[in-house]
Amino acid sequence: MDHPEIDETTGITTTGHEWDGIKELNNPLPRWWLWTFYGCIAVGLTISVLYPAWPVIDGGTKGLLGYSTRGDLAKDMTSATTAQSANIAKIAATPVAEIAANPELARYAMAGGAAAFKVNCIQCHGTGAEGGVGYPNLNDDEWLWGGSVDQIYQTLTHGARDPNDPDTHMNIMPNFGTDALLTPEQIGTVAPYVASLSGLEGGKNTPEGAQIFADNCAACHGPDGKGMTDLGAPDLTDKIWLYKGSLDAIVAQINHPRHGMMPAWGVRLGDATVKELAVYVHGLGGGK
Repeated sequence: MDHPEIDETTGITTTGHEWDGIKELNNPLPRWWLWTFYGCIAVGLTISVLYPAWPVIDGGTKGLLGYSTRGDLAKDMTSATTAQSANIAKIAATPVAEIAANPELARYAMAGGAAAFKVNCIQCHGTGAEGGVGYPNLNDDEWLWGGSVDQIYQTLTHGARDPNDPDTHMNIMPNFGTDALLTPEQIGTVAPYVASLSGLEGGKNTPEGAQIFADNCAACHGPDGKGMTDLGAPDLTDKIWLYKGSLDAIVAQINHPRHGMMPAWGVRLGDATVKELAVYVHGLGGGK
């Protein structure tokens, strides 16, 4: 407008905008708001100079203070490692059974073991250590290789059927069917006998089945079918099954057994972390 219109009531010029007879007054912004706005701009420019802010071709400006979140994290990690070093050194130098018996060390080991378990073990054993088909449940009291904290530590250190560790747990169940060690008729007789030991549906305790079991299975699973932890042979009398608990699954396992493998964690994680894991796993509720 060449000559701005003046509102008769307020005496203030208008912007020339009108909506339904309502005219917009050309009031100036409040001084306090303007100074706050200008201050925010000044603070923003100052921060962008002092800290990393502006992208450039090879990364970004570093800022006059040289601050970085990565550097801050590295300092925090160094401080945490320094603070933990004393307990880690104690754990490394203490037998695992003594760690479990020491309340202070056990508490620290449980926390460290829980963290290590989430990173390395939940992929197979589950977030709650409940396991799954082919992966043992670590919350119960059934252990293939023994459930004392020392036995768990040994299992974690050297693994099971790890081809890279000469001290790994090793047991192989024969292929009774595919290698023709037993005839299909014999397997059809002994499988119901095995199922009967834990009361599975389809189980049948027969003298013929008991004899085949005694001749071929008792050497590892024991004459009563309760297993042997020295050999990693499972207890067949409970209701805990690694590869499903059904007559068909037992037939399949006798015919051509599946064998799981757990890595030797000692070389991967180090002795102190494995001890922490052993204490944690032992404390889940199924350690003996």
